[in-house]
Amino acid sequence: MELGSNFSSKLEPYLLMGKGMKGAAAAKLIQDATSAPGVFVFGELFQLPGVQELAKSEQHQKSYALLQLFAYKTYEDYIQNQDQLPALNEAQTIKLKHLTIVSMAAERRILPYPLLMSSLAMPTIRDLEDLIIDAIYLDLLRGKLDQKEAQLEVEYTMGRDLEPGKLEAMLGALKDWASTTSAVLATLDAQIGFIANQTAVYKAQKEEHDAHVQIIIKEVMDKKDNMSSSSHYSSSSLSNYATPSSGRRPLVLSGPDQMDVDGPESFIGGSKGKNRKAPQAETKPLRKRNRF
Repeated sequence: MELGSNFSSKLEPYLLMGKGMKGAAAAKLIQDATSAPGVFVFGELFQLPGVQELAKSEQHQKSYALLQLFAYKTYEDYIQNQDQLPALNEAQTIKLKHLTIVSMAAERRILPYPLLMSSLAMPTIRDLEDLIIDAIYLDLLRGKLDQKEAQLEVEYTMGRDLEPGKLEAMLGALKDWASTTSAVLATLDAQIGFIANQTAVYKAQKEEHDAHVQIIIKEVMDKKDNMSSSSHYSSSSLSNYATPSSGRRPLVLSGPDQMDVDGPESFIGGSKGKNRKAPQAETKPLRKRNRF
């Protein structure tokens, strides 16, 4: 919910009662409205005919100035112009200090305690923090107290009534804000477009890279399968060739390390073993006998 969205409804009873009021009754209406709990906007009261007449009345002119004070100004303005204003009761004083915090928060986000204490004439930091906490609970502003840094950090504030003659300045500020916002949005759109293009290029490059990797993986796997098949075939052929039971010629090495390997025929008198000499039995040397 927006801050201060229900404040207008709090003022409605006073608007209804003030339609037929004039003079002292209209002055009393202002006194009641500025003291009433929950009433923090007063601009519509200026539209009542009886209230407008107070500005021209010497007797009730201070009441009209009091309404201006609560609608547009701050506690410092009250201190500087006390002679031209009615005395404030306790409820009015606290309300005006709350509205002063709102005005200060609208100008700067960080409000140091020393500045607040000076502007609000607060005697102690404890009293100042209690005043700020009450303003937060009343939905006048949102923020947090930083006791370590001795400052109020403002997040949002309600809007106060716009003083006559300030409309043009407000419109100028809004135009500047709109222009700045448009420039920021244009920059963001350009950045978003650039990022989208870069993303598309990266995606295309990644898809091309993945496809190339898959091709390389397929080639490597095909080579591996071919090598495995060739190795298996060579191993099987060599095994079959070297087995004696197959009747094939045994493997013979060549070169200086050549070994003469006989086949089974050499042991059974076959043709392949005919050139080999049979081992001769070892002969014992004869001993000569001595003759007598």
